[in-house]
Amino acid sequence: MPLQPRQLGTYFALIEAVNLFQHAVEQQLRADGDLSDIQFQLLMRLIGANGQLTMTELADSVVYSRSGLTYQAGQLEKAGLVTRAPDPRDDRATLVTITDAGRARIDQVLPGHVDVAQRLLFAQLTDDDVDALGEIMTRIRDHLRAEPPRSAAPRKSAPRKRNPE
Repeated sequence: MPLQPRQLGTYFALIEAVNLFQHAVEQQLRADGDLSDIQFQLLMRLIGANGQLTMTELADSVVYSRSGLTYQAGQLEKAGLVTRAPDPRDDRATLVTITDAGRARIDQVLPGHVDVAQRLLFAQLTDDDVDALGEIMTRIRDHLRAEPPRSAAPRKSAPRKRNPE
């Protein structure tokens, strides 16, 4: 069934607004702290989890691929913003821990990040709008998250090459 004109208009307005907002966020994070949006999200998730999560927990929370997360965690580790180590409770898991430098980087970028959110998103909304948008987006997020997380999906294996006979 095709989208109705109202649905199509809402869909495109949402996509365009998210893209414009995302671009502004990326610019601010790069300018104020040399972070990408995903790196900021990872650091914020770690702060929200008392500083430490497994790679799987991080991948699930930010909806990011395993390989992409491994790369981003490596970049953050090179910058001294996180450490990675085997999880003493599970040999198969890797723990990611935010460092003091990681917390300092968040402190550095957060004021500008809040300003972008206030100026470009919340300044346009009434308190009732914020409540309604929060309720709608929470419902959509919960519906989308009802599917198994991407990190739980089986990995696709590369097709085997046949030996010519």
